[in-house]
Amino acid sequence: MSQIPRIYHSEPLTAGTQVTLEEQAGRHILRVLRLRPGAELILFDGAGGEYEARLAEGGRAAVADVISFTDIDRESRLEIHLAQVIARGERMDQIIQKAVELGVQRITPLTSERCGVRLEPGKAVKRLLHWQGVIASACEQCGRNRLPEIDDCIDLSPWLADGAGGIRFILHPEASERLADLAAPEDRKVTLLVGPEGGLTDAEVDAALACGFHAIRLGPRVLRTETAGMAAVSTLQALWGDFC
Repeated sequence: MSQIPRIYHSEPLTAGTQVTLEEQAGRHILRVLRLRPGAELILFDGAGGEYEARLAEGGRAAVADVISFTDIDRESRLEIHLAQVIARGERMDQIIQKAVELGVQRITPLTSERCGVRLEPGKAVKRLLHWQGVIASACEQCGRNRLPEIDDCIDLSPWLADGAGGIRFILHPEASERLADLAAPEDRKVTLLVGPEGGLTDAEVDAALACGFHAIRLGPRVLRTETAGMAAVSTLQALWGDFC
């Protein structure tokens, strides 16, 4: 049985109306999937819940009849905020994609002393729009109906000074504590700080600890930045969230 395509629509949806899907989504439906009028669709606008829809008659644009709303929630009971120093190339896209699939609710891209990526203001705006598209696509794939928030890129120092909510963890290969040794926070909120490929400097680690972060280790092996955060998020979900 083929899976019904899930499509994100950035404008608010209402049952009983007809909408013209956005260009990229329409091109995927008509040219890649080659769907015909009457084909079933699932639409969501990121505000929660999803809509049963059917592809309507149309020309070059994809038009859908929005039929009914289902109030279904696939969000984790654990509110995870991932603060990730930007990784090079496609690795940052992969980190964001997998973080969405694993249930992260907020992502903050960071720069740090050893970060190999520097974004000029114009490029930062384009990169943020690109990452928002990665988030939407990941939600289409994994079934989430609420889009995780992604912040503007910020340097580590002012971000630490601004403060982060919930219990706060920083990954460090020499830390003595493990997540399995800790109790779940009562408010179910967790902030996770992950450094760059070259690691955070000692001064940056000390600054995070001074701001109330707990240093934790994941095991005896040193993980790449694109692996470390996802391993930690998976562990958090298994211990305190909705895995297992």
